Amino acid sequence: RLNKLESELAELHECSSAMKAHWLQEKTAVTRIRELKERIEDTRLQAEMAEREGNLDRAAELRYGTLVALEKSLEEATAAWDALQSEQRYLKEEVDEEDVAEVVSKWTGIPVSKLMEGEVAKLVHMEENLHGRVVGQDDAIEAVSNAIRRARSGLSDPNRPIGSFIFLGPTGVGKTELARLCDDESALVRIDMSEYQERHTVSRLNGAPPGYVGYAEGGQLTEVVRRRPYSVLLLDEIEKAHPDVF
Repeated sequence: RLNKLESELAELHECSSAMKAHWLQEKTAVTRIRELKERIEDTRLQAEMAEREGNLDRAAELRYGTLVALEKSLEEATAAWDALQSEQRYLKEEVDEEDVAEVVSKWTGIPVSKLMEGEVAKLVHMEENLHGRVVGQDDAIEAVSNAIRRARSGLSDPNRPIGSFIFLGPTGVGKTELARLCDDESALVRIDMSEYQERHTVSRLNGAPPGYVGYAEGGQLTEVVRRRPYSVLLLDEIEKAHPDVF
């Protein structure tokens, strides 16, 4: 077992070295591109200054000599950068809307997809996208899609959940899968309600009342909603839960 662990460790070191080498190549390429862009901008300013001063020979040398060479170097550096990015990407030359949305998502807990303008297109074609993963179930998909569109358009109460749905049907018709598709799977909170068949287990779901053991810990349901308010809550096999749960 020790030999196996040492072998795995050696492989990880080798992989780490390869990743670090690739990262250094990307960093060098990004630095090169940035320097070339700065030199191009500086050369343009110098050419404009030479033209204003009437030094046309100097301006021509800068515009048709130095500037052309720098732009060619920038084109080659950009091509090298694109080749590196096609293999594996660790760095980005520019910050785009996805990067901003990801940072804001970490601050607020709101999923990235809810912060992107591209969500409009997703809402319009929601039924088509859902039918790509769930066969049939037209009524259920339409109901879920309409509820989400109402919420995102501002027609629903923002202080209430987007929607509450009860999916009925035998095993394998797509109930759980449809719930997963309502948002990113990492935002799905699944609670197996078959664990709450007994009356005394209800407190484990909602939390113990004040003065009882476990009051400070909170319940399985209340704590997960408090920590992750922007999530899809799936109460699986709810028909098996004790009536007091409702």
